[in-house]
Amino acid sequence: MPDPELLTQEIAGLRETIRAHDGANVATSAFVRKVDQLISDFYDDIDELTALRLGDILDLFLIKALYVNRRSRDAETLTYLGRLLERYLQASELSLGPGRGFLPYLTDLMEETARPSGAYQNAFEAYRKYGDNALFISGVFPSSLGRKRGGGPMGGAPHVDRQYFITLGRRYYEMAARHDMAEWVRLRATLERLSRFFEIYVEALNEISDRYVMGIDMQLIADKMLDAFNRYRETRDERHLELARKYAALLRLDARNWPALAKLEAQAAEGPAYY
Repeated sequence: MPDPELLTQEIAGLRETIRAHDGANVATSAFVRKVDQLISDFYDDIDELTALRLGDILDLFLIKALYVNRRSRDAETLTYLGRLLERYLQASELSLGPGRGFLPYLTDLMEETARPSGAYQNAFEAYRKYGDNALFISGVFPSSLGRKRGGGPMGGAPHVDRQYFITLGRRYYEMAARHDMAEWVRLRATLERLSRFFEIYVEALNEISDRYVMGIDMQLIADKMLDAFNRYRETRDERHLELARKYAALLRLDARNWPALAKLEAQAAEGPAYY
């Protein structure tokens, strides 16, 4: 894995490029290659996946999912989403005991959003927090939604699913954007954009969650596993074979669900091929 400090500088350079061209999208082929290379570098050594600051990792994934894949043009929204994810993921770690998983934290967020308590100092902060909750829930945990629930700010007994929280999130961000405080803290344009394009941001967070946060980019890991095997066959360096086995373990592979893995290990044991 490249020096974490260098990766941090490279990610900062991407942010600076986006901010310098705020209002336009400059995801050229060179820019896209740089993003993909940095993501690949991040996975190069699975023993060092935590070497980067969480905020930098999340910003890189957002740049890929939102700026590259969905051609976003607003630098402030990217920044807002990055800090939102960082704040919620860190809070979940602090609030959960060992082995408890995300469920208790997620349940609290859902309850707070569907049944507002009025515990905030002003309406603006309440609306913004409920909008953030809805975006995090529907973006990072879409598979958790879909059960019946009584009552809620929309009236009746709504079916709590992805669309329910999209509707709530869009509404709360719109209410926050209209509040006088939005102008004072210079968030009106960002909150309006979050409300207007809420579903697009949900889709981007779904991608990030599936590939990077709750899951791992399995295709990239599989490619790196095969590369490590090939390096071992060429060099006979046991470090490459061990790395390949770690990638394989990360993929939860064995001879039953991917016979090619057993074949590769057998070929590696035979020594280098001459062809």
